[in-house]
Amino acid sequence: MSTLVFEEVSVLGWIFAGTAAFLMGISKAGLKGLSIFNVTLMALAFGAKQSTGFIIPLLLVGDVFAVVYYNRHTKWKYILKLLPWMVLGILIGVVIGKDLPEQQFKIGMVALILISLAIIVYWDRRTSKTVPTHWTFAGGTGIMAGISTMVGNLAGAFTNLFFLAMRLPKNEFVGTAAWLFLITNLFKLPFHLFVWKTISTESLSINLRLLPAILIGLFVGVRLVKLISEKQYRRFIIIVTVIGAVAILFR
Repeated sequence: MSTLVFEEVSVLGWIFAGTAAFLMGISKAGLKGLSIFNVTLMALAFGAKQSTGFIIPLLLVGDVFAVVYYNRHTKWKYILKLLPWMVLGILIGVVIGKDLPEQQFKIGMVALILISLAIIVYWDRRTSKTVPTHWTFAGGTGIMAGISTMVGNLAGAFTNLFFLAMRLPKNEFVGTAAWLFLITNLFKLPFHLFVWKTISTESLSINLRLLPAILIGLFVGVRLVKLISEKQYRRFIIIVTVIGAVAILFR
């Protein structure tokens, strides 16, 4: 795996990367569903495979902030339902990541996301407020989230579906997701360092230069979340998840 070279990053690459870091901060602060956009911009700036590891330290900065800020809203029972399956998915992603037929994976992922979204919209329109309790829902969603987060940092669409289906209120949604992603991103870190070798001292130096952008995004994101009602927040997550699912095909 070739490493990033600071001098080779173009002006346009810096613009893409800075915008991605800003959106990453907003997403980590609570406006979930924006990850597809920052992942795509990072891929345009540094290359698809290289960016999967490059982005991890920045994600961890956002995760730590979100955990500290929203910790009191965390619902651990939902993390415990999803986490073992995500770990399994990450391990699968480590093995198949280098040889995975990317286009087939994208099409399958998009189909699953859109089908699941249709089910969630159907649930929303029902008078009954029951949530799925069978282990296969958490299992299937978790495995796909794990594979997606290892291969392309795209777990957000699947975890959003899970938390939407569980009908978590806005702050509990954010707080629970914060801990889930801190744990899974820490778990992914050694694989990017020692197996895929997508993190280097050069990539870390670029991360440091992008740190102000993600910090500004975190501040803006916290302010925006406070302004959005519970109903608007749920609609926002559904809309950006649909957009993200379609955008995967063009990444």
